[in-house]
Amino acid sequence: AGLETTVRVGLGIKYPAFRAKGWHSPGVIGPFGGAAAAGKLLGLDAERQRNAFGLAGSQSAGTFAHWGTPTIKFHQSRGALSGLMAGLLAEQGFLASTEILTHKDGGLFNACSDGGQPNAVVADLGKRWALEQIALRLWPAASSIQTVITGLFALIKAHDLRPARIASVRVGLSKTVYDMHGTLAWNDKFKALLSTPYVTAIVLHDRRCWLDQFESTRFRDPAVDAFARERVKVEIDPRVESTGAAIEIRTVDGAVHTDRRAAPKGDPSDPLTRAEIEDKLRTASAGFLPADAAERIIDLVGSLERLGNVRELLAVLRAPTQDG
Repeated sequence: AGLETTVRVGLGIKYPAFRAKGWHSPGVIGPFGGAAAAGKLLGLDAERQRNAFGLAGSQSAGTFAHWGTPTIKFHQSRGALSGLMAGLLAEQGFLASTEILTHKDGGLFNACSDGGQPNAVVADLGKRWALEQIALRLWPAASSIQTVITGLFALIKAHDLRPARIASVRVGLSKTVYDMHGTLAWNDKFKALLSTPYVTAIVLHDRRCWLDQFESTRFRDPAVDAFARERVKVEIDPRVESTGAAIEIRTVDGAVHTDRRAAPKGDPSDPLTRAEIEDKLRTASAGFLPADAAERIIDLVGSLERLGNVRELLAVLRAPTQDG
């Protein structure tokens, strides 16, 4: 319920106009999903659920002014917390607007966009799951450059590319993605996660992409840094749309290898397999949860519809406490 609500409000807000005003969607539309999930768990009736949505919209916030800082990720967690607060207040009878999306004077679709497309929020509701069209991110770098990473791994696999054999790399992005990720410095962990030159260099050097590669010991490595600065060129490609990418790698012996794709691995057009999702959990939980706990999570999630309650799942999701 929560995820479906979030996606549908996002569809209704008309993202291009919304983004042009500088808004960051997790903090703006996330509270609605949180309110829907909280309302479902609290058993809110229709009136209280409407108030929960109104309260959620009253807490919507978060802009791209924070781009390049960890605050951009705070929007996700704050969105969830705001939704929870909305549900709890509504349960107690707290009243709010029933026109939070469409009110002419401050409704979200008018205040944050150009009026949006309200009909999209409820189109085929109960017949079609909008959440089936979301993408699942396979790697921790920015979502807009996941296509770049997908293409790089495809080229590595096809041609056994090694940094010493690479003369140059050209990465073509759409203007929107280039403006956000094309020239960003990689002088701290968060910026490194968003930087196309650095991500390109680290994938080609390490043949993987995970959080430990974005620590200072790695992005300050002279060989990686020099490769990113001297051999990776990122530019606007007018033929690339949205989050697509065009990659051209020239090797020292004159060979040219290219990859052009419209969407990354994990997009609905190229979905992750169950095994890939499970492997991501194992990687992400390593160092936080025992290996047997990760396997138990996989088993429980796989049989979620048959569980009498989720207490066991919640218990196994908690990292063990440290002594002292």
